[in-house]
Amino acid sequence: MHYACSVPRVFVDLLSHTGTKGGMETYTRELYRALGALPGAWEYVGYISAEGEELDLSWFPGRIVRSGISGENRFAWAWGELTQVARAAERESADLVHAPATLGPRRTSMPTVVTMHDMLYWSHPELMSTPLYTAPVKWMERQAAANAERVITISPTSKREIAKYLRVDGERIDVIPLAGSAPKGVDRSLAGSEGPLILAMGNRRPHKNWGALIRAVSLLPADVRPQIVITGGRGEDPLAPLVESLGMGSWVKLRGWVDDAEVAHLYSVATALAIPSLAEGFSLPALESMGAGVPALLSDIEVHRFVGGDAARFFEPEDDQALADLLARVSTDAALPEEMSAAGYLRAAEFTWERTARETREVFARALAAR
Repeated sequence: MHYACSVPRVFVDLLSHTGTKGGMETYTRELYRALGALPGAWEYVGYISAEGEELDLSWFPGRIVRSGISGENRFAWAWGELTQVARAAERESADLVHAPATLGPRRTSMPTVVTMHDMLYWSHPELMSTPLYTAPVKWMERQAAANAERVITISPTSKREIAKYLRVDGERIDVIPLAGSAPKGVDRSLAGSEGPLILAMGNRRPHKNWGALIRAVSLLPADVRPQIVITGGRGEDPLAPLVESLGMGSWVKLRGWVDDAEVAHLYSVATALAIPSLAEGFSLPALESMGAGVPALLSDIEVHRFVGGDAARFFEPEDDQALADLLARVSTDAALPEEMSAAGYLRAAEFTWERTARETREVFARALAAR
């Protein structure tokens, strides 16, 4: 084995890295940026998708191998994950494969570590927006977990569900939380300068429960009603009919993907961030917002308690009135956002990418030693 005589070589499965995967791509990018900064001699080889070849890959701390496989074409991508990653890793004389985006190769000759972010296809199949895709994804997750020497996940909730649904021994699962990187250029002295404004960021998959936020703000009288800005949509926004039916067009702004400058502006002026999710594997937006000094209003689910701790405020995700009351309070009580902002900075500081990278490399070492 290559590892036996020299620097360990980690082959990184980047087939799903296409610029459209949100939080999983943030994780991969920040993790490998931090891994490259750690002391010690490790070698990393990235196996990139056809779409990923066109992206800025300066964050990756090693050599990039072009796969020529589309990460957006589900059939090509699945074929690549199941068969081509392993073959490419063998060609590169890799000692270890890391699949950082939940799915990975079906069988490898060298140890594999898979990072599984959540088990939503198993725990909440009714909330998945692509029902025809659910069964194949579950099968692929089962194959990846069975092949893996170790499984990394990002919260105790996900660890428990991986053990339950994929029947992975808990001793093989390592919980390593993500970290939040506050956007550059945030100026919290501008908070509230555009009036009370609640920011919400994320895709439009049903488990995000954005309708609760729109319904909640509609329950408030106009004199205490904050503006709502929901970013992250692509194409025709499925939330638009609800906004129109409730007459909230003047209060709720549905935004698509926004660039870094606009994100920094929104973090600067926002009164708070709200996330009404019914389920999550983690909550990177909550952590990033607290790191930027933006108070976090979170649905009361186990993952949000794990991330937000005492710094956030919580509401039942199916209680629109409770969310409305919290929106009104954070929009009218000047002391509350200041208190939450200070607590959020402290909470976010407990989660760092250096810690994530260090603990991840320790898992890599354990996987290598096990073989």
